[in-house]
Amino acid sequence: MINLPYSLPMRRDFLATVAGGFGSVALTDLLGRSRLFADAPQPGFNGGLHHPAKVRRVIQLFMNGGASQMDLFDYKPELFRRAGEKFDPGTNERVEAATSAPGNVLKPPFELHQRGQCGRWISDLLPHLAGHVDDMAFFMAMTSKTNVHGPGSYLMNTGFLLPGFPCFGAWVSYGLGSLTDNLPTFVVLPDARGLPYNQKGNFSAGFLPVTHQGTIINTTLPEPIADLRAPASATFITPEADRDGLALLQRLNRAHLAANDQDSRLEARIRSYELAARMQLSAPEAFDIGSESEATQKQYGLDQTPTADFGKRCLIARRLIERDVRFVQVWSGAGGPSNNWDNHNSIVKELAPMCLSTDQPIAALLADLKQRGLLEDTVVLWNTEFGRMPFSQGSEGRDHNGGSFVGWMAGAGVKGGTSYGESDPWAWRAVHDVTTNYDFHATVLHLLGIDHERLSVRHNGANRRLTDVHGHVVRELLS
Repeated sequence: MINLPYSLPMRRDFLATVAGGFGSVALTDLLGRSRLFADAPQPGFNGGLHHPAKVRRVIQLFMNGGASQMDLFDYKPELFRRAGEKFDPGTNERVEAATSAPGNVLKPPFELHQRGQCGRWISDLLPHLAGHVDDMAFFMAMTSKTNVHGPGSYLMNTGFLLPGFPCFGAWVSYGLGSLTDNLPTFVVLPDARGLPYNQKGNFSAGFLPVTHQGTIINTTLPEPIADLRAPASATFITPEADRDGLALLQRLNRAHLAANDQDSRLEARIRSYELAARMQLSAPEAFDIGSESEATQKQYGLDQTPTADFGKRCLIARRLIERDVRFVQVWSGAGGPSNNWDNHNSIVKELAPMCLSTDQPIAALLADLKQRGLLEDTVVLWNTEFGRMPFSQGSEGRDHNGGSFVGWMAGAGVKGGTSYGESDPWAWRAVHDVTTNYDFHATVLHLLGIDHERLSVRHNGANRRLTDVHGHVVRELLS
């Protein structure tokens, strides 16, 4: 476990009297900067918590709905050879699907070709991303415990099938603290069409201090962060009145905190007020994509309707990590039966627009980060909650499949042009070097300088961690 020196009550007393709104674990970073405790972890300075880190910042791209592995990355000749036939994996078992009766073998309606020096198979739906395969490392045989969206999304984001557990970004915030005082540590940029399955549960701090939960930014609004500034009509709010009000509120909150030190919600509220005050100066500049050149905006696809929203959020993600936000999560797809990667009705009609909206922006993000030198200490992740079936649902759709799916990463510490694992000839089940969400999280935490078995919190009588009691670092994909 991560422990600060002295007992918990002593640390809480110190927190109440000195640090005000800083949480007891996030205080680690503050203490490291001020050198008050020589033996306290100093992740912001040594580049890791348990060992030297290769990564300081993370951008996670999450494809909500279950992106189809065989239509995008996992080329299977058998699907082309046996197209239209009854699906028979040759294992003498009953074949079932999550929401439908299994149909016949469905070949990918779009061609896949080998790309780059590594020869990775990539769909023609991703022509821009195809140019970056030599920088990417693929988990080709991921598997999930479920084929239901809600639990699957929780599992991939928090390591558990049920709600109430901290998400990946919250664990990183808890373990490593902030790199900047002027912006949130963990930022979430949801799809303009709505929040994903589980709504805000995917960004929760769970039983960790509330201050580590994701800060949700709605980039479609004229003011992405609501109530950051007083409305123009409130002429009675002057800088002097604002300062006096905040000073009074601070005194009341700290007095209440000293008497109620078990309630992390007040700590989070105090810290959010402090951060909001600093963000009044820093946030408007961070979200001002108008300051980017016309060429950069065009590179991300902001001049085209299909790519404008996701491209804008990818560009904002780059601007945020450039300003030392530690963890940024960018979502593609809202919850519900449409406008996401949940392609039950038609791979042709539903997968193509999702690829179109994300392909150019993701490729631009990778190229932009590389050109600016940011990939030297940043990792980009691409995830989804599970995959799709090799047989049809209806005429040309695919049902949920927890048996095999694909994820990838690129950037600092990653061995580009590599892959790990293999699914069966149908991309139905992972069969060789199988990996899970636990392995993926363990690998990324390792890059961040964290031993996933040591980042834990005692909760309800158990030592809880992001990887539960599982997970191993996939070193074959690391440089």
